Amino acid sequence: MEGRTGYYISPLCILLFLIAFSCGDDARREEKEAIPHYLEKGRIKAITDYNSTNYFIYRGEPMGYQYELLNLLAEHLGVRLDVVVNNNLDESFGCLLSDDCDLLAINLTVTRERGRIVDFTEPHSQTRQVLVQRRPSEWQYMSSNELDTAMVRNPIDLAGKTVYVQRNSSYAARLRNLMEEIGDTIMMVEVDYVAEQLITMVAGGEIDYTVSDENIARVNQTYYDNLDIGTAVSFTQNLAWAVRKGDHHLRDSINAWLSDFKSTIDFRLLYAKYFYNQRSARIVQSDFYVLTSGRISPYDELIRRYSEDINWDWRLLASMIYQESRFLPDAQSWAGARGLMQLMPNTARRFGVNDITNPEENIRAGVRYIKWLDEVLRDRIPEREERVKFILASYNVGLGHILDARALARKYGEDPDQWTGGVDYFILNKSNPEYFLDPVVRHGYARGYEPYRYVGDILTRYEHYRNIVTE
Repeated sequence: MEGRTGYYISPLCILLFLIAFSCGDDARREEKEAIPHYLEKGRIKAITDYNSTNYFIYRGEPMGYQYELLNLLAEHLGVRLDVVVNNNLDESFGCLLSDDCDLLAINLTVTRERGRIVDFTEPHSQTRQVLVQRRPSEWQYMSSNELDTAMVRNPIDLAGKTVYVQRNSSYAARLRNLMEEIGDTIMMVEVDYVAEQLITMVAGGEIDYTVSDENIARVNQTYYDNLDIGTAVSFTQNLAWAVRKGDHHLRDSINAWLSDFKSTIDFRLLYAKYFYNQRSARIVQSDFYVLTSGRISPYDELIRRYSEDINWDWRLLASMIYQESRFLPDAQSWAGARGLMQLMPNTARRFGVNDITNPEENIRAGVRYIKWLDEVLRDRIPEREERVKFILASYNVGLGHILDARALARKYGEDPDQWTGGVDYFILNKSNPEYFLDPVVRHGYARGYEPYRYVGDILTRYEHYRNIVTE
């Protein structure tokens, strides 16, 4: 056969071309079918533990080394982060192995035994295990030699002593190996407490010894100056995250990102923020460090009481108030909204406020406004959980703009009773003339990004509060 250029093209070449083209189609189909699960879902679900370094709530805001790393990872992957918390190591592994979560994100010591059931990522840090023990009374007046004499400085001297460790942890595995190495018995007690809880028990005199990662022990030593952490019981070990066995795409994506990120100044600052920062002690001792105080804000009791009037989880209302004012009763916006719930003067008067900066009056009036919005929307949006999203958006931008967004959703064939993936799109685009000039719109232009973000931020923070704060 001759083409237009006069070159001969054999039937074999045509056959090979068609096969290659067909294979290319197959490869493209396989590639499309092999979209990573977390990208297909648009989210990554990570399980971590809550303590003073990994994940906690302080002054209403989620914080922590693992939490910030996970947020940066999710941003890099272009997905939403869902955080699950569990301080039980067995249950955390179970969550991963049963496909209930995608990533186990804790200070997980890399061991050969664990490597048989999970795939480890690039290490995010290194540390060694240390013995945590209590200094004697009057230790401040001892010389360093006298103090060393009073402490267990050689792991051999642990023979016959009772050491408490977290059940099924790398600390327990290390003590078993240590017993083999010293040829004697250490009275190891495995309990369902995490390292930080056991460290607190040592400081308080409830137990004499525990074992912890040195970086965790160092942070806790800033809270309890009677702790000694100077005796190592292991060599330096890698700490990493874990994914399901064979989840190579997620593991490789994490490794590529983490390898680059660890070489940056941002990573070093992040690590120092949680493991070398002397302010950590002040945070943990604060009345608003949730893990020790159980409190989110100075107004928890008021929030609990008034949330009952609208049948809301008080933690949801707390998240909303944080979004509005950061729990500052004298907060004032550029538009003139004031107080904990950022009431406009007309709204405050309408709902019976005399002193707009008075926390109780402000919360009571804000809740009355929420109750009114709920009554207006109840017949329109019967599903309660979905209606809450519309109430939040209405509180932020005004009910009229939300009704406009529902009208737009209805016009364009979307469900007007569905916020996520429905009405939120139209409120987000209500600054676009194509939408705010539409005949079904009665209230005109709105900066839709604000209510769109407002709803998402409050609900995300609410999930963090639910993770850590008891109901």
